[in-house]
Amino acid sequence: MADRKSSSSGGVSSRLTVRKKDRAENEAKKEEKTPKEGVASYDNTTNQPVENGASANGENTEKPELMELPPFEIITGDRMDPFFFKFQFKNVEYSSGRNKTFLCYLVDQGPGASGLLRGFIEDEHVSGHAEEAFFQQVLPNYDPALKYTITWYMSSSPCSACAAKLAEILKARKSLHLSIYFARLFEWEEPEIQAGLKVLAAAGCKLRMMKPMDFTYTWDTFVENDEQTFTLWEDCQENYEYYQDKLADILQ
Repeated sequence: MADRKSSSSGGVSSRLTVRKKDRAENEAKKEEKTPKEGVASYDNTTNQPVENGASANGENTEKPELMELPPFEIITGDRMDPFFFKFQFKNVEYSSGRNKTFLCYLVDQGPGASGLLRGFIEDEHVSGHAEEAFFQQVLPNYDPALKYTITWYMSSSPCSACAAKLAEILKARKSLHLSIYFARLFEWEEPEIQAGLKVLAAAGCKLRMMKPMDFTYTWDTFVENDEQTFTLWEDCQENYEYYQDKLADILQ
């Protein structure tokens, strides 16, 4: 499974700050290691100029530089960037480049609780996943005296490991009811993914693909939309029906 360490309002800005800092450091490293322009070495046998990193016989002897990537982490916030929503939640069949999971959540803890919890979680599929992070950072404590009604809107369905962990949580926490609506099915043709979804449904979790109206609701509730109206893509309804049929086949 892939946050509550950062505040709701600071989730997006902290991510941008980290990325700008990492980009600046990488550019500085690159400038230090880039050969100076106008400086050439010469082959002593031919007295001909040789390019930096090349030998006299034309072979490149320079070793490729290994780039150190910044660490990935769980990000939480109140509302996500509209570009991320439009790209990550688009219910296309082939999700090339969509290597993150976005999880938008609503938590009703029943009468006497402190109120409705709302926000989103973003993971990079490196350390923990968003599903696991929810129970670690958003709802780390469980009170059996409360009745939890939790709704997730996810960019893709859980992996097999996350599905198994969620099923264990639902079995242990009897007063917790979870509904998950997702834009796409993650690797739905894989047997272990199908088995995981079946186990999750058997544990009492409601699973459904996001309908067109769900995308509009998510846009209004979890996105920095500047009060702009969300326009659905042309094949949204068709893609929903395609994925819903696949999910129904898996769960039958």
